[in-house]
Amino acid sequence: MIRTEEIRKISNSFYNEGLRLAQIRDLTGAVGMLKTCLNLNKYHTEARNLLGLICMEMGETAEALRHWVISTNFQDRNNRASYYLERAQKNQDVLDELDADIRRYNSALQQAQNGNPDLAAVQLSSVVDKRDDFVKAQNLMALLCIQKGEYAKAGRYLLRTLRIDAGNPKAQWYLAHIRSSMNREEEESTPGPANTYSHRRMQADDVIIPPTYKENTGRQSVLLIIAGLLLGAAAIFFLVMPTRLRQQSAAHTQELLAYNEQLNQKNEEIAGLEKINAQYLEDKEKAESELDNILNNKESAMSQYGTLIRMNNAYRNGDLATAAALYADFDTSLIADDEIRQFADGLRQEVATAGYQTLEDQAYETWNSGKFRDAIALYETCLTIRPDNPKVLYYLGILHKSVDENETAIQYFTRVVTEFAASEQASPARTQLEELSPSAGPRTGNPVPESIPAEEESAENGETEEPEAVG
Repeated sequence: MIRTEEIRKISNSFYNEGLRLAQIRDLTGAVGMLKTCLNLNKYHTEARNLLGLICMEMGETAEALRHWVISTNFQDRNNRASYYLERAQKNQDVLDELDADIRRYNSALQQAQNGNPDLAAVQLSSVVDKRDDFVKAQNLMALLCIQKGEYAKAGRYLLRTLRIDAGNPKAQWYLAHIRSSMNREEEESTPGPANTYSHRRMQADDVIIPPTYKENTGRQSVLLIIAGLLLGAAAIFFLVMPTRLRQQSAAHTQELLAYNEQLNQKNEEIAGLEKINAQYLEDKEKAESELDNILNNKESAMSQYGTLIRMNNAYRNGDLATAAALYADFDTSLIADDEIRQFADGLRQEVATAGYQTLEDQAYETWNSGKFRDAIALYETCLTIRPDNPKVLYYLGILHKSVDENETAIQYFTRVVTEFAASEQASPARTQLEELSPSAGPRTGNPVPESIPAEEESAENGETEEPEAVG
């Protein structure tokens, strides 16, 4: 059996190799080495932090955040991952934009798989132009260009990938395919050897027959020249010119027909492009609407990751009130990763136990300082954590009565009387309900439970003292 020390040494070896590959920008190879290291030793903090940095470098933001959150869970002090998460938290707008780019990439990938490469290319264009580090998007755009035969354009996207991840196997395979296709096209377009002609050697018995020669007089020469000119002019006028005119007319006719055909084709292409553009605009508006709903909705997974980070930081720094306030908007069911969800459930349990009392004390102090609205908000947050606390329900009734919201106060007092009849707050709640009957007029000041006479006396004198807990 391999001992723990040997496993640690082996995992360190894989981490060192992953670090070396990352330094020479072979990020794919580095990811493989670091994952092997974590399989051997999941508590290897340096390997997990480096893996998160590599994922962030390759445009995989959610994966990077996942590794850093796990790292802080294993080692909450002197951990570089806490700094990375804090930086990410300060740039929430950037995280939201990265999340939107990832969603556009996923939509483009789905369009490409469904046989719509043009629509996929349109959705990817905005992502690859501003995100050179999004390796998966660059590779997908290169593949779409290869399918169209646009090898030079595909090569540019692949070079962007290789500048980020020099060892990316997909990019290397695509480049090899492009080189092979371009070489094959070059060979097919290269003309064959020119035709050659062979000449027969003259034999010894070949006879060269010279042309006959007869010397002409000067007058005959002049007449022959004039006759030749006249015959040439006549031949040009009667033979060459009509043919040339017919050829020019036919050429012009063919040009007009070709222009008309091209014009019709362009009109058809324009109509088709306008139709495609209208569809693209419709899809774009739909996608933007869905994206706005996702970004403005607190129920998105990215928003829950941000809430988890802020709640974890507040809890680690001892700010239990802030952690408890964030508790109300946190839903662990939206987190897909089992390990992160397990950590989030544990954090929620700690906040619900240790942070609840701190939040209730803060609401109590806020009430004591005369800030009734703020105290109401804090007590309502307490109810989201523990909805079955009759004391908080009773205090909310008192506070709403203090700000002349008698209808709401009656609702809270009624809940105390009906749902918690055996509690110590039931009797003073009945008294408050009797005072708030229709025959009684609205009261001002700071009404308090009858079991706290000192506070009631202070309220009548216009003063606000710290209310004591009932029971």
